[in-house]
Amino acid sequence: MQNDNKNTLMFIVSAFAILIGYQFFILGPQQKQAEAELRARKAAEAKIVATQPGVVIGPDGRPAPLKLSRDAAKAQSPRLSVDTPALSGSISLRGARIDDLWLKRYDQTTSKTSPPVELFRPEGAEHAWFADFGWAGANLPGLPDSRTVWTSDAMFTVADSVRNQGGQTLSLAPYASVQRQGIPDKLGKNQIIHEGAIGVFGGADGKNHELKQSKYGKWKKDKPLETFTSKGGWTGVTDQYWLAALIPDQSQDVAAQYRVTQAGPVDIYDVNIVGPTKVLAPGQTLTQNTRLFAGAKTVPLLRQYEFGGQPPAWWKFWDRRQAQVPRFDDAVDWGMFSFFTRPIFNILEMFYKLVGNFGVAILLLTVALKLVLYPLADKSYESMAKMKKIAPEVEKLKAKLKDDPTKMQQEMMGLYAKEKINPMMGCLPMLVQIPVFYSLYKVLTVTIEMRHAPFFGWIQDLSAPEPTSLFNLFGLLPYDPGALPLIGAMIAHLGIWPLLYGFTMWLTTAMNPPAADPIQQKIFQWFPVIFTFTLSGFAVGLVIYWCWSNVLTIFQQYIIMRRYKVENPIDQIIARFKGKSVTAT
Repeated sequence: MQNDNKNTLMFIVSAFAILIGYQFFILGPQQKQAEAELRARKAAEAKIVATQPGVVIGPDGRPAPLKLSRDAAKAQSPRLSVDTPALSGSISLRGARIDDLWLKRYDQTTSKTSPPVELFRPEGAEHAWFADFGWAGANLPGLPDSRTVWTSDAMFTVADSVRNQGGQTLSLAPYASVQRQGIPDKLGKNQIIHEGAIGVFGGADGKNHELKQSKYGKWKKDKPLETFTSKGGWTGVTDQYWLAALIPDQSQDVAAQYRVTQAGPVDIYDVNIVGPTKVLAPGQTLTQNTRLFAGAKTVPLLRQYEFGGQPPAWWKFWDRRQAQVPRFDDAVDWGMFSFFTRPIFNILEMFYKLVGNFGVAILLLTVALKLVLYPLADKSYESMAKMKKIAPEVEKLKAKLKDDPTKMQQEMMGLYAKEKINPMMGCLPMLVQIPVFYSLYKVLTVTIEMRHAPFFGWIQDLSAPEPTSLFNLFGLLPYDPGALPLIGAMIAHLGIWPLLYGFTMWLTTAMNPPAADPIQQKIFQWFPVIFTFTLSGFAVGLVIYWCWSNVLTIFQQYIIMRRYKVENPIDQIIARFKGKSVTAT
């Protein structure tokens, strides 16, 4: 025994010595060499980055993008003003860069004094975002690039032309890019929303297009350089509601890149496409047509561009054979259950066109779903009503056969068969609710149609959480409950609609038969409280849907329970107000 202990101790000491020696003599020198190589590579990159516009070398010798004010950044180049019913801003005549756009039809907040949404921002300002177009070629001095100053007359055409005025044949390739220099802190943090690089690329035959996405965080960490080849398609950079997309000639072969480079502390996210190299003879002119979509991801507009005019009827949304910009409405992040999410949005949009209010459209959608699922729900609620009616008999069986579980289970199954009860039917309505809940949650989160969409009264944005809270008396007290430490996030949106939802959930739970296990009964009793706090942080449009769905469920259950003469909490509440007692007859 002593020898075993001695051997074990010697093994531990030897292993420790080997680890220290390996770290000191092998890993240490390797790490120092790697650090030296990294410093040399960063120094080389700094020299390259320093030649980029909008980047300077700071006092520490590292490149650092400028952080000018927006007006100062705009003043770095001559500009052509843009002012349409939908857009305002300007286009830089240096590099023919589209870098200053405001969306006049969308406000940043629901406030009446809110400024419009800013889409593009010029280079030199913090979080710059812009689009570039041009030609690339080797050893061709004087080729137009991001520094070339254009005259305003050239800006009225969407064609990018180049003419060979020399005496030698040249090889050129058209390119276009969308670039973001740094992103705001809150961007790319929501896991349910795709924000970052996006594109649809097809094979050599221009068919079988696939959606390729890379979120900002994953793009930078795992795939700082990702390449694709495609015939036609499109690519760009997307946020929750906004998109900047490059759309090449759909008959053209292109090479695309999702690329992240670093300029000092700022990450530069770049999506670009390069067309095929073309030979340009002396005196010859080449013209490249590339479209840029820059704006809100309005679903009807995306589909209009996708089909080059009037899109097919909404019930044919899957028919893409006539698409001119393949799968362009996939710029909206429909999610993995798009086969369900899209129809939910289409139905909501149809109801909205009828009533002019997305909140009312949600109520009508809920009624439509209840009507479709009525036969299934009717069977389910019928089984639950019967189970609640025979609950006293089940309790007697449990007490009588508590020492013989097998016999008790057989007797219960016999009782269910006698009363024509299917215990599993009670789960079906909840299971059906799950995909509907997810799809509506997705639609409220990703479609701009829901952004700032009002309902009635204090609800001015269905895509945002409930704006009132019980803990400041629904806005009467002058403080924000969300600012409270630890519990602020839990109670910030515990307002009127979440409380109504909690009450309706309690009522539906009370109308269901009790769980067989006492512990499960306790858990189910706490469900309304837990779900009320949890759901209060979701979009209020989702809370309204579930609350209204509960109301319709309660109404349907109440009718069935009255039909089978089963005690129900509604009659009990009414009786208490009248000072009477209620028993089933």
